[in-house]
Amino acid sequence: MPIIYVLANQKGGVGKTTTAVNVGACLAYGGQRVLLVDIDPQANATSSLGVDKRNVSLSTYDLLVRDTPLAQVVHSTARPRFDLLPSSPALAGATVELVNVPQREYRLRLALESLQAEQYDYVLIDCPPSLGILTVNGLTAAADGVIIPVQCEYLALEGLSQLSRAIELVRAALNPDLRLRGLVMTMYDSRTTLARQVVEEVRRHFPGRVFQTIIPRSVRLSEAPSYGEPIISYAPRSAGALAYAELARELLLDDRGAG
Repeated sequence: MPIIYVLANQKGGVGKTTTAVNVGACLAYGGQRVLLVDIDPQANATSSLGVDKRNVSLSTYDLLVRDTPLAQVVHSTARPRFDLLPSSPALAGATVELVNVPQREYRLRLALESLQAEQYDYVLIDCPPSLGILTVNGLTAAADGVIIPVQCEYLALEGLSQLSRAIELVRAALNPDLRLRGLVMTMYDSRTTLARQVVEEVRRHFPGRVFQTIIPRSVRLSEAPSYGEPIISYAPRSAGALAYAELARELLLDDRGAG
């Protein structure tokens, strides 16, 4: 089976989707077969790969609510070895529509079980910025851990305790194998003392759980989604591209070492 990670943080604007899209793209560029699963109704990961979220024929809404087979929802992107399960605005209604559905917390996990072992090396799940049923589905489906992007700002630690409690609850009730894979520090501005202090504080609170690679604040990273491209193809020599390529290498090396 592929390595399955969920990217989650209930705080918005922390670089979660940017990290999911660009780590996936860098892994694929390096030869890994990657499936990106967008379960955020805002569908920003979908748009970031040049797919019109308003015109997708089938999306993760159909996968989770209508039991559409996963193979019918997978969308090939313009990048070799990089596929997408797109989202759409219809997914916003899933919270209500799944209320009385049996095993509603396992909908994504059950869908991913149809993957063949040789299809993908990695599955990355991009969650909405909340702790609702969609994020719970992501956490339950994450066979290999949670990656938490953390913005280098003063309030960064405030939401981490709440997210940590949610992870513990999901582990206790739904997914005993769930673990924290690591925290990614994002939007780092080396010119500020505050950013350095936040990194030090997060590393102190989560010793050994913070990736060494730090993602800088970057205009190019902000621009790339509007062109429907990951940073590795939009601006391959930019600081953001180099950082995400290094983060993908760090993840891959750690996974190989763990294997």
